[in-house]
Amino acid sequence: VQLQASGGGLVQAGGSLTLSCAASGIIFSINHSGWYRQAAGKQRELVAFMTVDGSTKYADSLKDRFTISRDNVANTVYLQMNSLKPEDTAVYYCNAEGYAEGSRSKNNYWGQGTLVTVSS
Repeated sequence: VQLQASGGGLVQAGGSLTLSCAASGIIFSINHSGWYRQAAGKQRELVAFMTVDGSTKYADSLKDRFTISRDNVANTVYLQMNSLKPEDTAVYYCNAEGYAEGSRSKNNYWGQGTLVTVSS
């Protein structure tokens, strides 16, 4: 399984970014997926989560600014981030929770992370 995250970068406060996570070896539409982030010196935290049926869950402090979506054809999950703040600076990780293609065991898979830096 490979989760390739991209789209991070440097943005000014108030700006927007869209992160992408392209998967191979696992199908997002039949597994749960999500985005997490880890700021320097802090624990990894949930940003947004999408279930198999498309239901979403967000960190309370982010739900008005961030949107998770999924393209089943492209097998890609996105995170649209608006009105970015300096405190959103972190490494953002893509996650898939479920069954790799051909596997009968459930696992948690992580992408390599993409850095988002928001300047004030």
